[in-house]
Amino acid sequence: MSDANKACAVTNRVQLALQKAGLSISVRKMLASTRTAEDAAAAIGCDVGQIVKSMVFRGCESSRAYLILASGTNRVDENKCSALVGERIERATPEFVREKTGFAIGGVAPLGHPSHIPTWMDLTLLRFDTIWAAAGSPYEVFAIQPKALAQVTFASLIEL
Repeated sequence: MSDANKACAVTNRVQLALQKAGLSISVRKMLASTRTAEDAAAAIGCDVGQIVKSMVFRGCESSRAYLILASGTNRVDENKCSALVGERIERATPEFVREKTGFAIGGVAPLGHPSHIPTWMDLTLLRFDTIWAAAGSPYEVFAIQPKALAQVTFASLIEL
């Protein structure tokens, strides 16, 4: 399968996950990269805080994946999140991220993973009417209401 076909299949997986969740949201392809929160905000024309960073962590004892959905303006406090998940966590390697989510770093979507990943969402995102998340590639995103994202990802809300 060509790289273009792989990227299309990944985006289709996100679009299908949105539809299965009952959301009539379309994935949008951007002309500029959305790989970082700053890049995404510039490409979309929104505040960096409206960008959802889908960050995967690995449990140091269990090797379990954990997903933190953070506002583009916030940093994840690994010690605080370790206490929330019940074990020490560390940033996941690119290989671990791809294995657990099916996505490469820079395009990790908050949904559409092969299996459920325990998820926590930054309360800061609730300040916005609309937030933007990656849709499987560094050029594709989707807009969603924060409460809807928390609901479809089964995320627990946290203060980062």
